[in-house]
Amino acid sequence: MTPDLFLDISISEQRLIVVDSGKEICGYPVSTAKNGVGERRGSECTPRGWHSIRAKIGAELPLNSVFVGRRSTGEVYDEGLGQQYPNRDWILTRILWLGGLEPGKNRYGEVDTCWRYIYIHGTPDESLIGFPASHGCIRMKNADMLDLFNRVEAGVRVYIHE
Repeated sequence: MTPDLFLDISISEQRLIVVDSGKEICGYPVSTAKNGVGERRGSECTPRGWHSIRAKIGAELPLNSVFVGRRSTGEVYDEGLGQQYPNRDWILTRILWLGGLEPGKNRYGEVDTCWRYIYIHGTPDESLIGFPASHGCIRMKNADMLDLFNRVEAGVRVYIHE
């Protein structure tokens, strides 16, 4: 990993691209917020601007591992579990917890990305990837999430834009 590596997330394209030294390394379809863009706490919008990966959560856990409050529940998602808890906002496989880098825009106070608990994470709703459908986070297919998780480290910058 080089210091020139960053993640570029395009809300209009519903796409995440890994960029290293100005070159696209790989890309993945994503799902951002169904409420659109915005930085305010409680908006359920995807925040814009520069962020960094504050923490990587879930290394070594199985694909489709379930998280609640950034902790593994010990469950592995399947259709039966989904039917048992139909209203759960599923966070699966891995978490890349984002922190804003721009004071007043996505850091501190009512716009703080970290304290809004904005993540890049896996989802069971893979048919919705490519369409805005989240509550503010960036959702990915679980296999893609695992691949991305293994490519980046905490501290990597993330640029989210329209």
